[in-house]
This record gives sequence, C-alpha cells and structure tokens, in this order.
Amino acid sequence: MLDINCGSTIGINGFGRIGKLTLWNLIVTGDFDRIIINLGREAGKSLADLVDYAIYDSTYGNMHTFLFGFGTKQEPQVEIVDDVAGEVIFYGKKVKFLRSERNPENIPWGKEGVSVVIDTTGKFTDPTEESSPKGSLRGHIAGGARKVILSAPFKMKGKSKILPDDAVMIVYGINHQTFDARNHQIISAASCTTTALAHMMKPLLDTEETSAILTASMSTIHSMTNSQSVLDAVPSSGTSDLRKNRSAGYNIILSTTGAAKALEYILPVMKNIGFMADSVRVPVQTVSLINLNLTFHSPLDADGQPRITREFINNIYINASQNSQRDLLYFSSRQNVSCDLKGKMAAAVIEGNDTHTRTGFVDFPGSPNVPVTHAKIFGWYDNEIGSYVYSLTRLAAYIARNI
Repeated sequence: MLDINCGSTIGINGFGRIGKLTLWNLIVTGDFDRIIINLGREAGKSLADLVDYAIYDSTYGNMHTFLFGFGTKQEPQVEIVDDVAGEVIFYGKKVKFLRSERNPENIPWGKEGVSVVIDTTGKFTDPTEESSPKGSLRGHIAGGARKVILSAPFKMKGKSKILPDDAVMIVYGINHQTFDARNHQIISAASCTTTALAHMMKPLLDTEETSAILTASMSTIHSMTNSQSVLDAVPSSGTSDLRKNRSAGYNIILSTTGAAKALEYILPVMKNIGFMADSVRVPVQTVSLINLNLTFHSPLDADGQPRITREFINNIYINASQNSQRDLLYFSSRQNVSCDLKGKMAAAVIEGNDTHTRTGFVDFPGSPNVPVTHAKIFGWYDNEIGSYVYSLTRLAAYIARNI
C-alpha cells in the first residue's frame, strides 16, 4: 500500500481547465509530494508563460487567493527551478512540466516515479483500445503508470459496449469502495453532472420510502465550456449539433448529456428506471444546476395520504449531508444564486428552499388509487473546481492509498 504523504508522485496528462484546477486542488490538499504535468508541447515563449497560465484564472482569480483567501499577508511563493527541465515549485510543492510527448505510451511516467495518472485531455476515452498511433488510455500503463483515471465518462468506439474487466467507472463518495487494486487499471471518474446527480440520487435510493421510483428525468442548466464557440463559427464537416457552433456567451443553447447512461454504471439499480436527461447551456463561467424530476410510489401516512412530502425529502438530504455523504453533499435552506456556489467544495448542494412535491392517487390498469408523489429537486454544483475537481482529486488520493 502506498503512503501518499511519503514522497509520492502523481501525474496529470493535459493542462486545460480540469488539468489546471486539479493542480490547484492538489496543492491545497497536500496529498502528493510531487506532481508531473504532461502537456506534450511547448507553451508560450518560455516556462514562465506556462507558470503565468497556471497561476491566474479568469473564473477563480489567482492561485494565491484560492490558497489563502482575500486579504492574506502571505507573499506568493512560486519559483522556476529549471527552465529546460520544466521544474517549478508552487508553494512548496514540486511540479515538473513535460513538453515533448503527446502519445501516452511515450510519456516517461515510470521514469518519473508516477503510479497514478489523471488524464484530463478528453482525447482518450475508450478503455477497449489497446494502442493507437495517436495514443490511448492504456498507453499510460505502457509508459509506466500503474493506474489511469479518466476525467470523463468512457466512450467505447467499437461494437462492444461492455466495459473490460479491468475498467470501472467511479464517483467518489458513491461507489469508490468498489475499486479493486488487483484488477482495475483504467478508472473513469464520470463527469461533473454525473457526480452531482449520483449524490442527489443515492440518498433517495437508500431510503426505503423513496426507493420505489416510477419515473425519473433531469435537466442540467449548465455553464458554458470550451467545447462551444466564443463567436458563431462554421460547423466542421459531419457536425450534427449545429448549436455548439453558436456563440456561448450570447445564447441559451439546448444540448445533450450522457449523465443518465453513466449513472447506470455508478448506481446499477438505475437500469430498472427509465431515466431521461438533457442539458441546457447558459452563458455563465461556472456553477450549474440540476433540475431533478421524480415520481414515487408513496407509502401512506396515518391519515391515509401519501407520506413522501417536501419535508420528508428535505430531511433525507439533511440526514445524508450530516452522515453518509458528509463533506460531499450539502443542504442549503437559503435562496442561492449561481455565484454563491462558485468554488464550493461539494459534489452537490441541495436547494432545499425550492424542493416541491405534489401528492395524489393515480389509477393504473389493474391497480386503482395508487398513492404517488411528484417531486422537483434542485441541486447546485460548481462543475469545475468545486464539484468535479474536488471529487476527482479525492478519488485519486483514495486510489493511490490502496494500490
């Protein structure tokens, strides 16, 4: 078993939004002593330009403020040790930037002492692909890593949609204990939306009264991402969704999400529920909102009325936030707007003030007067550093401790 506070090293492949914010969060947690970041190319005119990109962020401000808060009297502590070797010290944390190899097979993870790699590029998502001239997830293993964590859901290109035995999809705090160090090499950390949705669904599925779900659907009101265009752009050849080529900052854009399908890997019981999911992109930098709609087969209370009410559901979330999902699921009674949740380290925050229910009786063929409760539940999540990266880095630390 690896003691991750004794000279351990983690690798990050890719340095976009998730890669950069993973670095920030790892500096905060201190779980790893050394961080190796692979870009596979030069950036700017010198290492100083890359460091500048690492320190400053248009969404969250700068690294120093993120670490110590506004008004801190501490001075920034960033030192370029070796420009050629790419070695930098960020606040006492040793970081090395690799800038030559893009194919995971050629990245010297083994030479650098990396056991766990987080691939944040979004380029390699198929766990069934053994090798490719352009690279594959399994290439990281060939490069010397023992475990690879994908910061996205798996996407299998071949006819078979069955995960290989050594691949698993995990959301920290939901099913991370299913990780088997002897068998699992390729791990998907799902997506930001799947992470939040799983934390919203699990307390309901774990409660006997709310486990009988008749219908389920969700919409995520999702902040814009780099998969969209800044201004209207000509679609690439073969593009089927023309809306992502429209300006992200000026439009509400209907989109899709694979969260419902991914959720079936995380919570297999969801395969028995016809779950529908969609996404609406809105022009905000970060923080998204899940609008979860459920219909329960409700038990009756002492007065013969459906027992599942607004208060009943909110109490389920309050209990989960204080116990089984503590520090990952939060319950809020105040009236929030999206900016209030920016940087909130939580997989999901339930907007308890706006939980709504409607109870009644429905006649089904052969089953008259079935007691049901329709419920609408809202959950906030900072889809970048607060929800997803927070969960991702906790998963990486857990895996590193258990290999």
